[in-house]
Amino acid sequence: MSDDDLLPRLLAGEQQAFRELVATYQGAMRAVAYAIVGSRNADEVVQDAWLAVVRNLDGFQRRSSLKTWLLTITANTAKSRLKQHRREVLLDDLPAPHGTLGDERFAASGHWQTPPHAWHEDSPEALLGEDELRQCLEKTLASLSEMQASVLLLRERQGLELEEICNLLELSLSNVRVLLHRARLKVFATLEHFEETGQC
Repeated sequence: MSDDDLLPRLLAGEQQAFRELVATYQGAMRAVAYAIVGSRNADEVVQDAWLAVVRNLDGFQRRSSLKTWLLTITANTAKSRLKQHRREVLLDDLPAPHGTLGDERFAASGHWQTPPHAWHEDSPEALLGEDELRQCLEKTLASLSEMQASVLLLRERQGLELEEICNLLELSLSNVRVLLHRARLKVFATLEHFEETGQC
């Protein structure tokens, strides 16, 4: 789905186009809101951002991609909400559930030097293990600080470049790199622990 295909349909008021837009960008918008206002107000911020998108769609001038425009609106909406509530965003770094892994295990790209053994099989036991691993990873993601979780989701799930994340969250590049690295370490520690023990 390209902006050139979607935008005329949105401007024409096509409901299916709006459904596609929401399905494509809702997760990224929530990750931005979550990073700025926290979990309690993230959903409200995203709702307000969608209202702003609908109201201002005619004024979209294509100076950036549609995705960047949506995420910028979300970030601005979240920052306004934060000012209204005069609430500080905590940057605390929660401890990992299984300790931490040493940096020497990872390449500069953030991936393992030696990946774990594959546990993907189609047996019922293996499928049950996959479900348990998924739950374990969700628990680890929930244990990350709001900033770590948001940076990880924006980079890994939404594919944003580090510079885009910096601009949206008003963080320095070094801070984003540290947040991303720490989040990856915790996820990798969970994966390695699960592979070795079969438990979360």
